[in-house]
Amino acid sequence: MFQTQNTRKPFAVLSLILAALIALQACSPTPATPTVPPATETPAPPSATPAPLYKDADAPVAERVADLLAQMTLEEKVGQMTQIDRGFLVSKDDIAKYYLGSLLSGGGSVPKSNTPEGWEDMYDDFQSIALSTRLGIPLIYGIDAVHGHNNVYGATIFPHNIGLGATRDPELVQKIGRMTAQEVAGTGIDWTFSPCLCVARDERWGRTYESFGEDPELVQSMATVIDGYQGTELSEGDAILATAKHFAGDGGTTNGKDQGNTEATEADFRALFVTPYEAAIKRNVGSIMVSFSSWNGEKMHGNQHLITDVLKGELGFKGFIVSDWAAVKQLKGDYAAQVSTAINAGIDMVMVPDDYQTFTLTLKNEVNNGHIPMSRIDDAVSRILTKKFELALFEKPYADRTYAAQIGSAEHRDLARQAVRESLVLLKNENNLLPLAKDLDTVFVAGKNADDLGNQSGGWTLTWQGSSGKITPGTTILQGIKDTVSADTTVTYDREADGLDKSYQVAIVVIGEMPYAEFKGDKLLLELDSIDLNVLRKVKEAGVPTVVVLVSGRPLVVTDQLPDWGAFVAAWLPGTEGQGVADVLFGDYNPTGKLPHTWPRSMKQIPINVGDSEYDPLFPFGFGLSYP
Repeated sequence: MFQTQNTRKPFAVLSLILAALIALQACSPTPATPTVPPATETPAPPSATPAPLYKDADAPVAERVADLLAQMTLEEKVGQMTQIDRGFLVSKDDIAKYYLGSLLSGGGSVPKSNTPEGWEDMYDDFQSIALSTRLGIPLIYGIDAVHGHNNVYGATIFPHNIGLGATRDPELVQKIGRMTAQEVAGTGIDWTFSPCLCVARDERWGRTYESFGEDPELVQSMATVIDGYQGTELSEGDAILATAKHFAGDGGTTNGKDQGNTEATEADFRALFVTPYEAAIKRNVGSIMVSFSSWNGEKMHGNQHLITDVLKGELGFKGFIVSDWAAVKQLKGDYAAQVSTAINAGIDMVMVPDDYQTFTLTLKNEVNNGHIPMSRIDDAVSRILTKKFELALFEKPYADRTYAAQIGSAEHRDLARQAVRESLVLLKNENNLLPLAKDLDTVFVAGKNADDLGNQSGGWTLTWQGSSGKITPGTTILQGIKDTVSADTTVTYDREADGLDKSYQVAIVVIGEMPYAEFKGDKLLLELDSIDLNVLRKVKEAGVPTVVVLVSGRPLVVTDQLPDWGAFVAAWLPGTEGQGVADVLFGDYNPTGKLPHTWPRSMKQIPINVGDSEYDPLFPFGFGLSYP
């Protein structure tokens, strides 16, 4: 039996195991049938660091500014307050090394290829370096686009402000600002040092043409250009930051001396020279540039009362204050004292524009030694960052190249031509000599400004002081005349008026000033030069009916010559669209311009302005004839 049991043991064991398994299954609860197949779970990734608040485009600007400011070192804050001209960069890498917040192009400071693409490439190159820094704060790039995007070859050059003041047309001026902004945006740039809201009270000043006029109410009315520059919202792709300049009194210096001293009581000073800035602030102008000049002996760049108490406090300016070119160095004391004086006075960004290494070190040291409170630094940087956020530079830091096609476009040139027509002031029209018939047999054109785009555009065109010649595409006054008259009319041109005789039915003489800007433009005598006088003598001797077109940045004394002219037109500095002058001369447009400046009889009368107790000008402020 024992042997029999051993023989059957494996089968018994197997049976026991099977029985146990069956019993175990019977005792186990039946699982619920799932309605959806169970998904395979993916392990959660490690928690990512959230993006900082300042990079959130949907967050309020004030919160973004506060968040970014809290993360910045003193060196980074100082960099935001520093602006240099691109031409003074020792190395492009210094943009990141010094955390530079702004670059600019002064007059004639242009890329190797002065084309829209050349500007865009340069801008993007600089911007990429700024964005490579720890916090990635973008640059804001400034330029003197003061009558169009005038540093750029091929841009539309509008009349200078003195001509726009003669139009008395704020809506037109706003449109000019809009089209200028589109051309500036077309090169990637986001900030213009314009408009000049100076009130020019002495024509000897070399910047008179940058003023809309001698009357503060006229200047205020032209602040509409700010709306054109800045658009409805700064974040729009073709909006640029505007700058009201030069705060304040630059147009009222003694003897019209540039960077001179304006002598006036505070009440008079504010009534004449500060009120235009009130209009600018109401239009939310983004920045204000301080004047080189002084008020009663005190440099404006150190005037805490006017910059901080009046401008930022009383008038409620919320943008940022930028200095003029190296102007801080004109303050009293050594360089450290100059820097601390300017910053404590309320300057937020300093146009160095060259030795940024010394400036940034000096500013940092002045903070560390307690001469400049950190609260002043934080206020300045907050104001700058606010505008960078409002411009959407953090979201769209690079050039939007779609706007390049606007530069010098037909639409923009048509508007510039309209501005020329409206800016002309007809001062004399004896026996209704004007308008001229288009079907005259013969027309003689003379004068150094008849066939010269540089002369008719004036200073701040391609270069700081401007220059003569075919400096950029456009239409000269002579070409405009040729394009207007009939095919059967013979138009003869000689710069010196050689060959003019009585066989010609009319002589159009285009004379006036050569290009200039500040310093070079300051003059003690505002009279016609010997070249013009020689041409006028020849025309007088020929005995031909004479139309004089004066191309100038201000009124000139012409009292002795005026009796010899049948008609006299002030064309100011019309820019590239000389066709607008011909439109008026030949009657396609009835002149409507009114003098933005009183026209003096003699140098002894200067300065002469509307409202003077003794006021006997050759032509009064607001004068201007029209055709019958």
